[in-house]
Amino acid sequence: MALVIENNLNNKAGNAIIKFFNKHSDLSQLSPLPKNIETGRKFMDKMNISQLSYSKYCVLTHNSQDYFVHYRPIKNCIKNLLSNPDILKNLMFRYENLKIEDEKSYGEQNSGNWWKRAERSISNHANILSIILYSDATTTNTLGKSSLHPIYVSLGNIPTWRRNKEDAKQLLGYLPILSAKNEKEKKSSEFKELACETFHNSIKFLLDPLFQGDGVDFNIYDKDIWFFPRISTIICDWPEACTFSLTYKSANSNYPCHFCLVQREDLIDIRKEVILRNHVNMKEYFDSNTSNLAGLEQVNNYFWSIPNLNIYAATVPDRMHHLDLGLFKYQIEFTMELLKKKKSLNKVNERIANIPRHSQLKVFKKGIQLSRLTASEYRDMMKIMVFVVDDLQIEDLSEVYVKWNEMYLLSRSEKFKESDLENFQKAINDWGDLFIKLFQNISNSHLKFPKLHSWIYHIVDTIWEYGAINGYTTETYESLHKTYVKIPYRLSNKKEVEKQIMENIRR
Repeated sequence: MALVIENNLNNKAGNAIIKFFNKHSDLSQLSPLPKNIETGRKFMDKMNISQLSYSKYCVLTHNSQDYFVHYRPIKNCIKNLLSNPDILKNLMFRYENLKIEDEKSYGEQNSGNWWKRAERSISNHANILSIILYSDATTTNTLGKSSLHPIYVSLGNIPTWRRNKEDAKQLLGYLPILSAKNEKEKKSSEFKELACETFHNSIKFLLDPLFQGDGVDFNIYDKDIWFFPRISTIICDWPEACTFSLTYKSANSNYPCHFCLVQREDLIDIRKEVILRNHVNMKEYFDSNTSNLAGLEQVNNYFWSIPNLNIYAATVPDRMHHLDLGLFKYQIEFTMELLKKKKSLNKVNERIANIPRHSQLKVFKKGIQLSRLTASEYRDMMKIMVFVVDDLQIEDLSEVYVKWNEMYLLSRSEKFKESDLENFQKAINDWGDLFIKLFQNISNSHLKFPKLHSWIYHIVDTIWEYGAINGYTTETYESLHKTYVKIPYRLSNKKEVEKQIMENIRR
C-alpha cells in the first residue's frame, strides 16, 4: 500500500501490481498483500491514528444544501509539526533582539516587533506559538469547472529555510464554497454578506480550540511546554486578504487598500500621509452601521476577538502576487504599449528571440506572450528586459528596469538592518516615481493600483513587524495545491470530493 499511496496510483494500477506480485512471487503461504486496492484502502481508513483523523462540520444550510468544513483538528496539525525531529531541533521559542553591526535588524519572524509585543503580553514562563495561515481557492482541474478552498497551517517558530519545505506545513481543511441558485442571487449584497459570514464562521470553528483556556501545552522532547498560540501572519493573494479583513475587493472602491484608509484617487500619491486600519477604528464603523464609508463589509470580523492580532496588517503583502505576477506584469504590458506607439515592438521581440540559450534562463523564442507566463518566467524576464529595451530612444525606459531590479534584489534579502530598510524604501520610491512618470498616461486607470500603493507604503512596515519578506511569500505554498488538490482530485471518483481527498491524505 505504501507504493500505491506514495506514488498516487489509482486502483487499477494498484490492482495490477498485486496481480503481478501474486503471479510471480514464490510464496508457499497466502499472499501478504490485500485482495485488491479497495480492500487495502478500507483497512487503512479503519486504523485509529488520532493525529491523522479528520471530520466535517456543517457550518451553513442554504437553498436546502448543507455546506461543510472538512477539517483536521488544528491541535493535531500542530502536534504533527512538533513531532518532526528535524523541525524540533530548529524551533525558535523566544524573541531575538537581532543586531548586525550594532544596528537593530530584522530576519526571522521572532526578530520582528509583533513577536516582541506578543511575548510581553504573556507569562514569562510561557512561549509564543506563532500560527501562520495560508488560504487560497483553486481549481481542481485544467477545465476550471470545479474548485476547492484549502487552508494550511505552519508555525513562525520554524526558521524560514526549514518552513519552506513541504513537511513544515499541514493541511488544516477545506472551506465551503457557496453556490447561488441563479445569477441574480449571486450578484446580490445578501449573498455576498452570507459568503463572508460563512467564511469567518468556518475560520472561527477551525481556530477557536487554540484560544480556549490559559494557553496550551505541547509535548516536546518528553516535556510539556506551555505556549500561547497567536496568529502572526496570513499568507494569501489580494482577494483572499480582503476576505480575511472584510474590506471591499474591488480596486474601484473608494477605499481599496486593506491596510489603510487611502482613497482611490490618492493611490499613486506616494508621499501622502495615511490612516492605518485597526480593530478599533474599523469596529467603530461596523458598530455605527457605516462600514461602507471605510470600504468595509457590514459583517462581524472574527479576528477582532483574537489577541495580539491586527488582521489588516497580518494579511501581509505577498511578493509573488504583488511583484512577479502583479507590478512587473503591468510594467511589461505598459512597455509593450509604449513600444507599439514608437513602432519598436518587433525590434524587442527580435532581441528576445536572439538571446542565446543558457541552462538557468528560459529562452523566449516567440517573443513576449504575457498570457502564458508563470511567476518563474516573469523572474527570468527581469534578468533580460533591462538589456532588451536599451537604446530604443525612449527616455528612462531602461532605467525603470534598472531600478526595478535594484528594488527586487533588495526585497529578497534574508536580513535587514535599519539602514538597509531606509535604502530599500528609497529604492522602492525611486522605482515608483519613474514607473508613474513613464506609464501613468498609458494605464486606463492612471495606475490607481492597490498593489502599487500597498508595496510602496506598507512593505517596510511589514518587515518591522514580521521580519524579512522571504518568511511570508506564497512561492513555497502554491506547490501544496498539487499535493492536496490536483492529484487527489484526479484519484477521486468526483463525488464527495473533500471526504475522499481527506481519506487519501490520511493514508
